[in-house]
Amino acid sequence: MPDSGVNSPSGSDLHLELSGVGSRRSQLMHALREAIRSGRLLPDTRLPSYRSLSADLGIARNTVAEAYSELVAEGWLTARQGSGTRVARRAAPPPPGRRRPSSSSRRPVHDLRPSSPDASAFPRAAWLTSARRALTAAPSEAFGVGDPRGRPELRHALADYLARARGVRADAERIVVCAGFAHALRLLGEVLPDTVAVESYGLPFHRELLTDAGTRTVPLPIDEHGARVGDLPGTGAAAVLLTPAHQYPTGGPLHAARRAAVVDWARTAGGLVLEDDYDGEFRYDRQPIGAVQGLDPDRVVYLGSASKSLSPAMRLGWMVLPDRMIDDVLAAKGQRELWSGAWDQLTLADFITCGAYERHLRRMRGIYRRRRDALVAAVAEHAPHVHVSGIAAGLHAVLELPPGTERPSLTAARRQGLALDGLSPYRHPDSAMPPRDGLVVGYGTPPEHAFPAALHALCLALPPAP
Repeated sequence: MPDSGVNSPSGSDLHLELSGVGSRRSQLMHALREAIRSGRLLPDTRLPSYRSLSADLGIARNTVAEAYSELVAEGWLTARQGSGTRVARRAAPPPPGRRRPSSSSRRPVHDLRPSSPDASAFPRAAWLTSARRALTAAPSEAFGVGDPRGRPELRHALADYLARARGVRADAERIVVCAGFAHALRLLGEVLPDTVAVESYGLPFHRELLTDAGTRTVPLPIDEHGARVGDLPGTGAAAVLLTPAHQYPTGGPLHAARRAAVVDWARTAGGLVLEDDYDGEFRYDRQPIGAVQGLDPDRVVYLGSASKSLSPAMRLGWMVLPDRMIDDVLAAKGQRELWSGAWDQLTLADFITCGAYERHLRRMRGIYRRRRDALVAAVAEHAPHVHVSGIAAGLHAVLELPPGTERPSLTAARRQGLALDGLSPYRHPDSAMPPRDGLVVGYGTPPEHAFPAALHALCLALPPAP
């Protein structure tokens, strides 16, 4: 019997291959050893009973009992009264050709990488309340094929919220729901012109998404006032991707004069502004700056998501589009398998409408502001020669380092079990701006109880004063 799939009454499905020379007991023992050694049978997995396995393999019950007994004696299996026979909790050797994880691939002790919120702070109880209410109130058609633009309940809730909180001018018909910011950028990449200007420091992942869509990206210099949009005419770009509320990663909003100037450029040149409203909800020292989209909804595409405000695991984002772009974006969106799930959309709609979303934002704004203040104070005490910038908003700060110290600081951070980013990878490879050394420190990710220890590890990794 060369091959058998076992479906035991106890609920364990087990695939075994009985082949080779020797008795059936030897073949069974060999098959079980290989299943454990390869990782197919994990520690503590319960095996089928003697009766079940003997019936499915067509071998004697005593043969199975003897095989189990010998493997118990060898340490491969364990047997306890009332618990059945299980795979032993033993350290099986790695399969040939596989290396053990190196120290650099181990999970970090402290995570200060940017762009992520505190997952432990997700408002589970309030979300569950909204989920129950949304499911109860959902119309029957919500269980069928939906609108590619997204659930109308969410689009109406977003239109009201974005108008009130972010100064966005939109109605529900101009909103398209997508699976996060990256999905939105992929869709836009299908309809954008051949050349798009991007900030000279930004997420490499976003540049890669545009490049994969066949779009060339050209760098736009940045300074303390944000992107130098006055340079746009010389780039040859017909669109520009900006983070006006809080430049990512260097920090700071786009200056008011430049906000007006980029809209004037779009009107004059027939261009398009893509507004990534990164960290728009998390401003600490004064009222949030309204969206650029409010200056000209026909020339600005507004992009937002729930990744920072709630959780990146939700995979929910939105675009507010000029009328002329809606059909093309929906065509790029295509098959409904790529649409966001209706249930999360309905829940988020209720979560926004009932006020729970803004209550959560206010609570997290206070938490993140205290963390930011603790970060600034710790660096000032332990490394006063390191300047902290980009702290007016968002979930991260930039620690500006002396030239040549970024790489050694990252090495020191890894020794402390600390995960964080250097500033260099964010620089556009074609940028004419001189490289800057720095650390991009996210203070949103660690749970509240772990943040002090993460700050201590960070201070130990900073370079000494020159």
